[in-house]
Parts: sequence; structure tokens; C-alpha cells
Amino acid sequence: MAYTLPPLPYPTNALEPYIDTLTMEIHHGRHHKTYVDNLNKALEGYTDLANKPIEQLLREITSVPEKIRQAVINNGGGHANHTMFWEIMGPKAGGQPSGPLADAINEAFGDFASFQAKLKEAALGRFGSGWAWLVLGGGKLSILSTPNQDSPLMQGHYPILGIDVWEHAYYLKYQNKRADYVDAWWNVVNWNAVAQRYAAAKAGK
Repeated sequence: MAYTLPPLPYPTNALEPYIDTLTMEIHHGRHHKTYVDNLNKALEGYTDLANKPIEQLLREITSVPEKIRQAVINNGGGHANHTMFWEIMGPKAGGQPSGPLADAINEAFGDFASFQAKLKEAALGRFGSGWAWLVLGGGKLSILSTPNQDSPLMQGHYPILGIDVWEHAYYLKYQNKRADYVDAWWNVVNWNAVAQRYAAAKAGK
């Protein structure tokens, strides 16, 4: 069964002024669609692999035949990463988390401001294209960054939150000012959705 492009959970202009409408249209409608199309193309003839949930496919990346493995990493990672990215953002969002997620962040990083600073450091320190992540692994939260569309799932981590720092995610509005984009991005983080991902990760789902 072919992978499909998920619809955005909100209109393309919903994240204005922090993420502009044209960027959302191109990012979702072209970039994410291309990852899905290329993933399906790479998996032609591999029905058993194509029928796996994308998260399982990436967790079991070493079982993917070597001749298509990099294509699956690039495009399957792009599909999984972006699907999460759309889900953890939303209009009238921002602020800070509460409940168990907030407690876990405070325990891991000291406080919310320190967490934000560490994620920003990871985002700005990623040379070239990639992502900065809040992940759960070994029962603990940590921050890491990955190149290109590599997924933390391939390292045994569960991505709770991630920010896309490929230039196509921000260049139309912020040009080369990645730091300004990262600062603005906090205004569109949907902490309820992030908390749901954390709860699911804790439950091993």
C-alpha cells in the first residue's frame, strides 16, 4: 500500500506571521509530496516493506536492502519528519508545556528556558540541512540534531518535537537568519500535540 501525503491540520496561512503562507504551500505541497512520491518509487516491488508504518520502516532500517536503503532514509525520513512537523505546530499556539511533559523537560534540562536554549544551539549548530530534536530514549529526554532527513527513529530514539532547519523551511521569509526563524518558531509550537507524542512514547507506542 503506497504512502500518502497527509493533509495539513490547518490552512496554509494559519501560522502567519511566523511562517508565511507561500513557504507552507511549497514546503508541504512540493517538498513533502516529493518525499512521499520518491519513497513509493524506491519501494516498488517491495510490498512487505511498503506495507509497514513509516515509523516501523525507519526503526528497522537495517533490514531494508542496501541498494534502496539510502533512498528510504532520505525519503522515508523526509516523510516521517514532516508528518510530525505539521502535527506539532498550529495557530494560536506557543507558550510553554504543562503537566508530565513540562516536568520531564524541567528534570532533563533544569527549566524551560534552558531547554529552549539547548534546542536553539542544536538547530544553529547543524551545518547545512537537517533537524534539531527533542527525543525520548532510554526513558529520558535529550536533544540531538541529525543531517538531511535522517530520523531519530533509526537510532532507537522517539522524536517528541523537531524543528526543520533546511533552508526551504525558512528562507523565503528569514533568508539566512536561521536564528530569527528558530526564535519565531516557538510561537507556533502546539504543546498539546507534543505532550501527546511524549505520552505515546512513554507508553511505548
